[in-house]
Amino acid sequence: MFERFSKSYYLGRLYVTPGAGDRVTMDHAQHERVNEQLYATGEGAERLDTPVVMKLEGQHFPVHGSESVPTNTLSVPADLLENTDIENPPELASVLLANRDRARQLLEYAGWNPDQPIDEDNAVDDGVDWDGPVGT
Repeated sequence: MFERFSKSYYLGRLYVTPGAGDRVTMDHAQHERVNEQLYATGEGAERLDTPVVMKLEGQHFPVHGSESVPTNTLSVPADLLENTDIENPPELASVLLANRDRARQLLEYAGWNPDQPIDEDNAVDDGVDWDGPVGT
């Protein structure tokens, strides 16, 4: 699904479609596999619900798992989709997936604490300017 692209990213192709809600989501089972294969360290019990971080046309965003999203699909809120060149969704698009270290850096920048459970007090602000001081 994703192949090494650079020191910090993997490259993949997913169908990008408009989504309801304010979060970017992908198939729950694929989300867990990405977490297990690319983000897990192999040391003890590890979380598989951590948001993965993807980049679509210059925009970084956390991606959460969802049972309602088809396989190989990225469901993107309309306001984020408006900032892309995707004109006739669902459209197959190249997507960059941040590796574990880069994702952790971006998530921490957005206010996520990896040592706490994900809840309202430790949620990733999906409206954060992901291309701010952290860069691309």
